[in-house]
Amino acid sequence: MKNNVVKEKSFAFALRIVKLSQYLNQDKQEYVLSKQLLRSGTAIGALVREGEHAESRADFVHKMAIALKEANETLYWLELLHQADYIDVRGFNSVSQDCIELLKLLTTIVKSAKSNN
Repeated sequence: MKNNVVKEKSFAFALRIVKLSQYLNQDKQEYVLSKQLLRSGTAIGALVREGEHAESRADFVHKMAIALKEANETLYWLELLHQADYIDVRGFNSVSQDCIELLKLLTTIVKSAKSNN
């Protein structure tokens, strides 16, 4: 069975986001932004999983495009949390780099799937 890189990376990223959200809640007493981050950051992997069993190519492209939007939104929340001093520069650089990598992967997948129609 072939490895699904975006599936693996989006799951690992979701796990990081869950742990970051726990940290923000417990250590920083930040509840509103971290909930937004948790929602968008875990949605990426869920949409990738949904795309595995898409009903059609159009459905697959749609799921991956929404995952791409969620990744972009997640990067927004990470930047906001960093600028508001809830996440230090080291933590931000690490998790945002993973998010950017997902953005690039998903962009390539969407473009490729659209051009193969």
